[in-house]
Amino acid sequence: MGNRPNGPITVALVNDYDVVVIGVANMFDQYRDRVVVAELDANEPVEDTVDIVLYDNFAQPESDHDELAVLVANPRAHRVVVYTWNFHPELVRNAQQQGAHGYLSKTLPARELVAALEDVHAGKTVVSDAPPRARSAVGLDWPGRSEGLSDRESEILALITQGNSNAEVAKLTYLSPNTVKSYIRTIYRKIGVGSRTQAVLWGIKHGFTPDHDRIEHWRGGP
Repeated sequence: MGNRPNGPITVALVNDYDVVVIGVANMFDQYRDRVVVAELDANEPVEDTVDIVLYDNFAQPESDHDELAVLVANPRAHRVVVYTWNFHPELVRNAQQQGAHGYLSKTLPARELVAALEDVHAGKTVVSDAPPRARSAVGLDWPGRSEGLSDRESEILALITQGNSNAEVAKLTYLSPNTVKSYIRTIYRKIGVGSRTQAVLWGIKHGFTPDHDRIEHWRGGP
């Protein structure tokens, strides 16, 4: 890893869901001497000038690069890093072509994530090794977690709640249609519903619709 910067890195966290970005922010709490969260943005543009924007693509349209392009073009964002568990080669390649400075795995422990962000801040392009399917790092959160949904199940339900068909979910997540169907069957069983309409209503009731919010000065940040 590269040399540590002289002061803490300032980071903006971006995703459509408050619970997701708050979970990431909590991961950094014990590393406040190295990473300071400036703001958390759910469907809001980055306003603070920050060293790094960490774009968590939970339930984002991963094959639609508009949001990533907007972040890269924002002069307040010195560097942009994608934070994901989806390492399909096309997604990694497209992110780099759009100007992302890092593509980091959500399975990284907090200490490794912080070190990777320091390397990005030092001028390196950092791409995590594609992990075997594993649990997300300790401390992360997502809608439906307290109801027993895994991170990936939660993402599938969020995309359904947003109105996507099975075919669209498969395209957006780079999963096969059969894999998507398997996830949906498991989700229905876990949340106790028998139809797509019931699943969408359950999702709306339990926080699966995107938020529109900005949280500034996270725990004393700039």
